Amino acid sequence: MVKTISRNELKQKLDRKDDFLLVETLPATAYHHNHLPGAINLPPENVTTLASQILPDRNAEIVVYCASPT
Repeated sequence: MVKTISRNELKQKLDRKDDFLLVETLPATAYHHNHLPGAINLPPENVTTLASQILPDRNAEIVVYCASPT
C-alpha cells in the first residue's frame, strides 16, 4: 500500500526515531550535495538494479522522497 505523508509527519518520524528506511530518489550528485539525515540514495536510473540490494526487506516501512515541491 502506498501512502503519502507530509513533511511534518516525516519530521515527527525522524524526531521519534521510528524504525523505517528513508530513501532519496535523486541523482547521486544531488544526494552527496545534501540529503536528510539517515537517508540512503537510490537514484532513479538505478532503481531496477539496486532496489533489491538496498531494500531487501519487503516488509520494511519505506519513506521515499525527491525534489518534488509537494
